[in-house]
Amino acid sequence: MEQPNPTIHQPVRLKIMAALRALPAQEQLEFTRLKAIVGATDGNLGAHIGTLEASGYLEVEKDFVRKKPRTRVRLSKAGRRAFEEYVAYLRELVEGA
Repeated sequence: MEQPNPTIHQPVRLKIMAALRALPAQEQLEFTRLKAIVGATDGNLGAHIGTLEASGYLEVEKDFVRKKPRTRVRLSKAGRRAFEEYVAYLRELVEGA
């Protein structure tokens, strides 16, 4: 990889990917918890989740708990692979410096 993945490289999206990658495969994180981890507003986080989902990196599940909406996200297989490639790219930069 000669350039960083532009979808992941954006700081908030990188935080989202890193937080989700720290979880076991297929484990989900609720929107409110992810919001606290990355320090984003509802709208900002929602937009970044939408971008990552459109890229195939995230899977989003929406449902209701009683009458309250709940959004949960997890990395897809493609998202895990893309994040691992991104980390490998960063390692190459550091080791090559």
